[in-house]
Amino acid sequence: MEIKAKFDIIYMADAIDFLDSLPEKARDKIAFNISKSRYFVDKDLFKKLNENIWEFRTRFQNTTYRLLAFWDNGSGSLVVATHGFIKKTQKTPANELSKAETLRKQYFTTKQNQNN
Repeated sequence: MEIKAKFDIIYMADAIDFLDSLPEKARDKIAFNISKSRYFVDKDLFKKLNENIWEFRTRFQNTTYRLLAFWDNGSGSLVVATHGFIKKTQKTPANELSKAETLRKQYFTTKQNQNN
């Protein structure tokens, strides 16, 4: 029996830049966790932060990595990763949420302009 992924994922430029800046083993762990979260619900790996923004969470070698994302349900089940950061506090910094919201708006504006 084949298990179907719950969503596909694409990465915006800021997310790719963040991942490229990390050590290979940290990148591999993040990729593994994202892949796992595509098939299994695990709130430790992928959780909703507010109405629009979600986060992929990975802890590796005492460092906590966050990749913020949002859903584009107009394209089927697609998750768009906006950017990432290393989390140093328990609460997600407001500026990181704001950046994710801004990138989300840019994404949908660009998508709408391409469809017109």
